[in-house]
Amino acid sequence: MNSAVPGSVNLERFRSLPLFADLGDSALRRVQGLVTELQIPAGQILVHAGDPGAGLFVIEEGTAIVEGRANLVIEVGPGEFVGELALLVPEATRSARVRAKSDVRCLALGANDFKQLLHDEPQIALAMLPVVAERLWHARSDA
Repeated sequence: MNSAVPGSVNLERFRSLPLFADLGDSALRRVQGLVTELQIPAGQILVHAGDPGAGLFVIEEGTAIVEGRANLVIEVGPGEFVGELALLVPEATRSARVRAKSDVRCLALGANDFKQLLHDEPQIALAMLPVVAERLWHARSDA
């Protein structure tokens, strides 16, 4: 007998991502209603440096290359996110180009929805903080 609650399998998909891992079921359902799943072919650009921040991408499958200032290159994969910095700093633009290294399946979350989620679910900010701090530290030390 399957004891899974309808929709709980889909919630586990989101709970498996570190950014959303500490959220309760109601918050995960909200995330589920806000995100758009995207399929990005290898080589396609997800984010152009200098563009306004329109959203955040959470990678579920595949890898992407973040090409920042001072020849900083970071490879990101399943469970990681990109595009957050331009959303966290008012009036900021994208600081790096992000290109799909392989085919990528990701979740896109628009800027306004992301800001509201941060307000309503501060656990997301706590999950992001170490990642953002490490990226900033590497960008500073490589300059």
